[in-house]
Amino acid sequence: MTQFSRILCVVDPTQPVQPAMTRAAWLAERSGATIDLLICYYNEYLSGDRFLDSASLNEQRDEIIEGYKEKLESMAEPLRDDGLTITTTAVWDHPLHEGIVRQASELKADVVFKDTHHHSALSRTLFTNTDWNLIRACPVPLWLVTPRDVRPEPNIVAAIDPMNEHDKPAALDDQIMAISIDLAANVDGVVHAFHVFDPRIAISTATANAYIPVSLPIHEIEAEIREKHQGRFTEMTNYYGIPDNRAHLVSGLTHEELPAAAKELDAAVVVMGAVARNRLKRLFIGATAERTLGHLPCDLLVIKPDWFHTSVKDKVSNVA
Repeated sequence: MTQFSRILCVVDPTQPVQPAMTRAAWLAERSGATIDLLICYYNEYLSGDRFLDSASLNEQRDEIIEGYKEKLESMAEPLRDDGLTITTTAVWDHPLHEGIVRQASELKADVVFKDTHHHSALSRTLFTNTDWNLIRACPVPLWLVTPRDVRPEPNIVAAIDPMNEHDKPAALDDQIMAISIDLAANVDGVVHAFHVFDPRIAISTATANAYIPVSLPIHEIEAEIREKHQGRFTEMTNYYGIPDNRAHLVSGLTHEELPAAAKELDAAVVVMGAVARNRLKRLFIGATAERTLGHLPCDLLVIKPDWFHTSVKDKVSNVA
């Protein structure tokens, strides 16, 4: 049984093609999931914020939302003809990321699919402010889709941190692995586990904690560090049945090595965990993470810790 049995797919009404909808249909065809198509729209000139609300404004908003509802229905029909279960929702809400989060909660979605854009000349994924805000605030897994085809038997890269060096709870690695394996089972995919460590950071941490004698030469310290990372990494990959040829332990910088590995493996999606900033359990996207995510050549699936609760508040919206 798939963990993603209900997919919320965000539709951009300004774009002629919808990669997120294509990817959501691809997953639903293989897993039996249902899809909720969503358009979330807002126009400040019709909001009533600048002057008193009126029946005329309400009527104009209702007409726009009804038009988008009809657009979604026309988009849904071919998917229904293919045997998929599709519902449609159009809402008046803002900011966009909050509207999406509210709908994800209301519809009890298991995952949110949304388009991103890939600039091949720059080898860079172009996230919008909405994307970054969703990475921080979406309470369910967030699948950011790049406009590319997925090959049969796709590779799924589970990016884990068994040493928990980035303030990421150990349980989150288990979520990443479990979701990756479950996803692979649904799409006839293959899971690759990936862990990168920076020797410079590892050495300073090791010497500060005094679990490696500081009198050792640097190369011996690096060997000790790798052995320690290898031990924890192998322990996890063995537990989840990942063979050695699909377990990748790399020394270097995350923002360089993870995108390179995803490209070399022709990954369909990289599965990553959000990072806890401190004991208050706030989530953040730091400079290294931004550089990493921005250079991934494939889709990104962001997983939140179990304890995460979104800060987005409920709001009454016009729904069609």
